[in-house]
Amino acid sequence: MAEQLGRTPRGVVGIAARCVCGRPLVARTAPRLPDGTPFPTTYYLTHPGAVAAASRLEAEGVMKEMTDRLAVDDELAAAYRAAHEHYLARRAELGRVEEIEGISAGGMPTRVKCLHVLVAHSLAAGPGVNPLGDEALAMVRDQWRPDRCSC
Repeated sequence: MAEQLGRTPRGVVGIAARCVCGRPLVARTAPRLPDGTPFPTTYYLTHPGAVAAASRLEAEGVMKEMTDRLAVDDELAAAYRAAHEHYLARRAELGRVEEIEGISAGGMPTRVKCLHVLVAHSLAAGPGVNPLGDEALAMVRDQWRPDRCSC
């Protein structure tokens, strides 16, 4: 993971998703880092190919389009709120940190701020939990796929 990130990982408590070759895709991180800093990003995308694919989507303006859809699609908004609640519940398994109570990551539950987090959540939780993470994964399928090693 340090090789993937180009630095020593902080607060990692496990690997939430792996490449088919066994290397990390997503780190699961403690809600408080060893130096005491609150850290809401429970699922952290580490695989360089996945990171690059999510970055391309962000550069293409996909986050704004997704956020706009949340404002007009009640079903999508409800599913995204459920993803937010799932994220909070999984983080609570690792401990509660008052400073970030109720705050998930990636802009959930009302906007899309970081596709890396949403993709990481989808990879860690599996399909059907985070609709916009799943959608982002489908959008990058021709560039990067979790079922095909590109390590």
